[in-house]
Amino acid sequence: MKHGYILLLCFLLTLDATAQAVKPVADADTYLDSVKAALTKEWPHNRTINLVFHGHSVPSGYFLTPDVRTLDSYPYLVLQELKAKYPYAVINVIVTAIGGENSVQGAKRFLRDVLIHRPDVLFIDYALNDRRVGLEKAREAWEEMIREARQRNIPVVLLTPSPDLRVDLTEEGNELEEFTRMIRELARVHGTGLADSYARFRGIAGAGQDLEEFMSQVNHPNRKGHELIAAEILRYF
Repeated sequence: MKHGYILLLCFLLTLDATAQAVKPVADADTYLDSVKAALTKEWPHNRTINLVFHGHSVPSGYFLTPDVRTLDSYPYLVLQELKAKYPYAVINVIVTAIGGENSVQGAKRFLRDVLIHRPDVLFIDYALNDRRVGLEKAREAWEEMIREARQRNIPVVLLTPSPDLRVDLTEEGNELEEFTRMIRELARVHGTGLADSYARFRGIAGAGQDLEEFMSQVNHPNRKGHELIAAEILRYF
């Protein structure tokens, strides 16, 4: 009996340690409370809020390459909605994304090009292009950027990938789903925010709707697609 009790106690302690090691994804209702409070302040008590979007061609605003529609891309759709909600706020949207870049490249310039802007919130969106470098290298790069930001108390929101029409999102274990799982895990491990764009688009595809309605080319969303991504981000505000 005593031996069984000891085994049960060890099992419960192991469960508790595991639960403490893996944090939940940040609560969308409370994660950015301090930022939301700052957004409500009026002059002369307000300050500029910097929202920094780091990633590849999608946050850069590429539609049908080489056409770049900055004001129809999700960073600026987020800005429009935030200005409607917080009319007294001074908000800078800073896009450090580069078309064609992957997270390994983005991590190399992270200190120089991203943290220099002193983000109040940082958004990272690299999964589409990270297929070129693979899961292992991508994970290392994402974690490096997350740690650098968190050391400076910068809230981070990770984005799962938007569609690539060459990938069937309804197929279990497709390559975008693999990166989505990695990003969801990173959000849990590090307690960051998560804008799960992939889940939104997969739900649409699973319901039988044609994803081409949301795309300007095979791997770039149109405004309708960007609106879906912006809606995921706006849950945090």
